[in-house]
Amino acid sequence: KEGRFRETLLGKRVDYSGRSVIVVGPSLSLHRCGLPREIAIELFQAFVIRDLIRKHLASNIGVAKSQIRKKKPIVWEILQEILDDHPVLLNRAPTLHRLGIQAFLPILVEGRAICLHPLVCKGFNADFDGDQMAVHVPLSLEAQAEARLLMF
Repeated sequence: KEGRFRETLLGKRVDYSGRSVIVVGPSLSLHRCGLPREIAIELFQAFVIRDLIRKHLASNIGVAKSQIRKKKPIVWEILQEILDDHPVLLNRAPTLHRLGIQAFLPILVEGRAICLHPLVCKGFNADFDGDQMAVHVPLSLEAQAEARLLMF
């Protein structure tokens, strides 16, 4: 399976995105998703570094990255603050209609699986038997505003 089509058009890496198995999160609100800590810190690392420096908790990027690597408690607090106001897009392939991509406000969860409320799965045509979903971070303020508008 090596051809120009597959090589150039399929399977490209996308920045600020991740992929994981989905599991049920019945205690979540319909507009929330559980994002694993490992994925969240990787996706939002630039935002965490910015806030560590802005709040004078790190003097430069190197110190901030070191704090993230050491998983200091302040890093998780700042990350949750960021997540409270930054929607993410969840996508389950194949995306056949507009409900195949939806916006959620993430909360940090333990483990490596994305948590979803069972009632939002119908739009994705998803179930909890090993389905995977991709998570994307809208970067621009315009993209975040559009995600919030379409979230409800």
